[in-house]
Amino acid sequence: MSKSRLEAFSDGVLAIIITIMVLELKQPHDTSWEAIKPLIPVFVSYAISYTIIGIYWGNHHHLLHTVTKVGSGILWANLHLLFWLSLIPFATAWMGESNFDTTHVVAYACLQCLCGIAYFILLRTIQATNPNNKTLTYALQRQSRKGMLSILVYFIIIPVSFWNTAVSVCLFVLVWIIWWIPDKNIEKALKD
Repeated sequence: MSKSRLEAFSDGVLAIIITIMVLELKQPHDTSWEAIKPLIPVFVSYAISYTIIGIYWGNHHHLLHTVTKVGSGILWANLHLLFWLSLIPFATAWMGESNFDTTHVVAYACLQCLCGIAYFILLRTIQATNPNNKTLTYALQRQSRKGMLSILVYFIIIPVSFWNTAVSVCLFVLVWIIWWIPDKNIEKALKD
């Protein structure tokens, strides 16, 4: 399989995930502003997930630039990541419609842990295919540290959700901040 085919498939899956999520936003049948109020948690849940998917897409794009040859390991690691990401629309709708109930936020955090672990596995699989590029290895190790930190934050969100789900949402935003700008070291390593 070529790298471009892997990228196209991944981009298509992520586009479908975002499309499914937006279909969960139902317009109110009343024309008053009060009719929108119950939709606020659904929209916030959507915004969190949309941003997370966008961040995965951007970093996945940069990560796949490091791939020179797609082997079965990369293919399966990528499918593993896409599997967990494809569950985000379900968890998003569930969390938003429950008004960020503790159980639903915990389930969402668990799913994000699994997505983070799957991304880490993909990253390590790609890193194993480029063992002789020291600059690239360094860049991927830095991204591995960000990945481990993110997974740790997601694990922290689980007990925090039993205390205060609003703080949990703030911790999801912390992970956004960690990943918001893709690591330029990968681009630099590829130029060298």
